[in-house]
Amino acid sequence: MKRRTFVQLLAATASAPTIHANESKDGPKYKVVTPHKPAATPGMPGPYPGKVVSVKSAKCLSEDGLKIDGEAVRDMMERGMRALTGEEKTIDSWRRFFTPDDVVGIKVNAGGRPWVVSSHEIVAETIRNLMAVGVKPQQIYIYERFQNQLDQVNYAPHVPEGVNIFAAERANARNNNQSYDPKVYVEADFFGEDDTRSNMIKLISQKLTKIINIPNMKDHGATGVTGCLKNIAYGSFSNVARTHYKGVSHTLSFVGALAAVEPLRSRTVLQIMDGLRGVWHAGPFAPTLKYVFFPRTIMFGTDPVAIDRLLLDIIDDERKRRGAISIWNRDEKTLDFNNGGNRDKDPNVNIIIREPGHVEYAGRLGLGVHDIREIEVKEIEA
Repeated sequence: MKRRTFVQLLAATASAPTIHANESKDGPKYKVVTPHKPAATPGMPGPYPGKVVSVKSAKCLSEDGLKIDGEAVRDMMERGMRALTGEEKTIDSWRRFFTPDDVVGIKVNAGGRPWVVSSHEIVAETIRNLMAVGVKPQQIYIYERFQNQLDQVNYAPHVPEGVNIFAAERANARNNNQSYDPKVYVEADFFGEDDTRSNMIKLISQKLTKIINIPNMKDHGATGVTGCLKNIAYGSFSNVARTHYKGVSHTLSFVGALAAVEPLRSRTVLQIMDGLRGVWHAGPFAPTLKYVFFPRTIMFGTDPVAIDRLLLDIIDDERKRRGAISIWNRDEKTLDFNNGGNRDKDPNVNIIIREPGHVEYAGRLGLGVHDIREIEVKEIEA
């Protein structure tokens, strides 16, 4: 992979709520505007930088991988949270992060419907524990960008009455949507597009006090993988698909730049990666089982970079096992612009030169630990 000069977001001055990010020599310029200041200990990387708990259970899925066992998931969640925090009681683990006064957002991933989404069972168990802490259902928001995706995944029958289910827009056509905050945005011109701003969802900037990120283990045609970082970044801002076009992707820097914007960075306090099922090619979608695999794993942490660093190897190793090209492959001969059609048929075809280096970039922005030698992984067999 060609190395680029990584940049840092500079802290906002008291007089102007604006952060400027210098560009790499061949990358875009960013102007980040927000009136929000970072917390004393921002949620990313949080109190456990470089620490990941990985809980695996053969019982969490049926043998064919099609049915999830809710009781096995509950056991995995309890073990994972206790191992992450060191608490003896599960409830005390959740109290490390949440109080009854919090308004909590749960950032799900519904894009891989129907097979690889933030599962009903993990979301429901998350809500059960929040309520055990004292958070009322009316103070909990399951959120995603697109209403059509949420409608298809249909969380409502699986969660208590009163829990809010929120989408910022109908289907990637915001049209000056009032769900986005005009005072919190990142501005960048990638390909001469008309709209150069990506605005944060107003729910995040104006209502939520804490966020739980529940991504999946998925391949992605532009970023290499879509895990914690991309789920929280691209799922919390408008107008983000403009970063990749005709084989070129600016996701290397934009994913981390978005994730670092306040108050998103400070309020995202817990990462729970749903790896019960995963996607090894043609992600982030999974309309069929063609490229679905079954890690039967849930990962826990506060550091999105550390978890995603592990995810890079999980996806790449699965691709290698299947005889597919690496997510790090930068050969332009692999490119095909046939609207993803040939890519969906052939795992040795790319639609964009992928940028898995976005994980390292986010680490250099201070969002977490990227060096695999400095990541502590606690593995549990449930």
